[in-house]
Amino acid sequence: MTEPNAYLALCSHTHLFPGARCRLQGLPRPAAFAAAPEPIEVHLRFSDGTATAAELHPDPPTGPALTVAAHTTAAGTPIDDSTWAVKGIAQKEDDVELTIGTPNRA
Repeated sequence: MTEPNAYLALCSHTHLFPGARCRLQGLPRPAAFAAAPEPIEVHLRFSDGTATAAELHPDPPTGPALTVAAHTTAAGTPIDDSTWAVKGIAQKEDDVELTIGTPNRA
């Protein structure tokens, strides 16, 4: 279920990994957001059709990060909640593309 204030992000794979890309859709000003991201709620939709909630935090001490809720892939693989560094935020047409970096290990 999509959170009412969350922006849809379409991910190019069935899970996140360093180098994976997700496209944020529906941002009112994508160029401004790419230049100066703000904290937002995100609804990640993966290529296998599964989805989960996430939050983009643009300025934690180590740079932008994406915190992702636990979920299960369509193949039945459970994925624990996680936080990923975001190594790139760029406007792509009317969307904003997030390039995923390394997972933040606690």
